[in-house]
Amino acid sequence: MAKPKQERAIKTRETLINAAAAVFEEHGFTTASINDILAKAGVTRGALYFHFPSKEELAQGVMSAQGDSLELPQGEPGLQTLIDTTLYLARELQANVLLRAGVRLSIEQSSFGVQDTTPYELWVKAFREHLDAAKARGELLPHADPGELSELLVAAYSGVQLFSQLYTNRTDLPQRIAVLWRALLPGIAVSGMLPHLKAEGSAAT
Repeated sequence: MAKPKQERAIKTRETLINAAAAVFEEHGFTTASINDILAKAGVTRGALYFHFPSKEELAQGVMSAQGDSLELPQGEPGLQTLIDTTLYLARELQANVLLRAGVRLSIEQSSFGVQDTTPYELWVKAFREHLDAAKARGELLPHADPGELSELLVAAYSGVQLFSQLYTNRTDLPQRIAVLWRALLPGIAVSGMLPHLKAEGSAAT
């Protein structure tokens, strides 16, 4: 059991991450103000620098924490649960400030001297687990390679969400992800699976 001092430190760090996420998500890294983050967090500058010695490290902290509040669909691994997961993420991007900030900072990271592929690699790994399961269950066409597909899907998803953000502030993101799946599935899924896969998500989501 954590000691009270440790618990306070953990709580302060979480508060800083959430406050920074709100400011970074609204303003981006370059124009985000440490003073605005401190005011939103309600902590001292000393507390901030105890946990994050620089604005750059705070931004990396937000990037690393972007998925902490997510509760991904728990269906049987495979194509439908992967589809459901991508649609869940689309809805979270509409409402989850921490996720949105992490995504924005991942795109802007060169502006603060970072080249960190970890956020993308985590999603590649998560998507590949479903694609590996789909392959094992005979859901994928023989030529469909889970490793290649997982990277392609993360890249395509990143582009679609950015396009949606620019055009509609992500209000149409779930619909655009459904369009992506309707275009992708005939080229990767066996024909017998197509009538059973719901690009708009399963009833359980």
